[in-house]
Amino acid sequence: VQLQASGGGSVQAGDSMRLSCEASGRTRSRAAMAWFRQAPGKEREFVAGIDRSGTHKDYGDSVKGRFTLSKDRTQNMVSLQMSSLKPEDTAVYYCAQKDTLYNGIVYRHSDSYDFWGQGTLVTVSS
Repeated sequence: VQLQASGGGSVQAGDSMRLSCEASGRTRSRAAMAWFRQAPGKEREFVAGIDRSGTHKDYGDSVKGRFTLSKDRTQNMVSLQMSSLKPEDTAVYYCAQKDTLYNGIVYRHSDSYDFWGQGTLVTVSS
């Protein structure tokens, strides 16, 4: 399975940005997916996740109300719409996928995920 992330870049505080992650290869038709981020000198942080069915979502406390995660109909692409960006959102963002047969579970821990994208840098200037 390969995960290709796109959409990073540099923006000003208060701007919006959309990240996308597409899964390809020998992937299941449905899988739990998530975005994590890692800022310099900090641990990897859960940003947002969606369950296998695409029905259940969860967000990290620092992004609730500002970020929205969605899954497309093919279930192989997730998008993260980020609004009201802050300088503290600056980080490398990684998408991840977990092969699972269970619906209704959003996995918040990075150790739960089987596959990772290469990361895309988001820089928010004040």
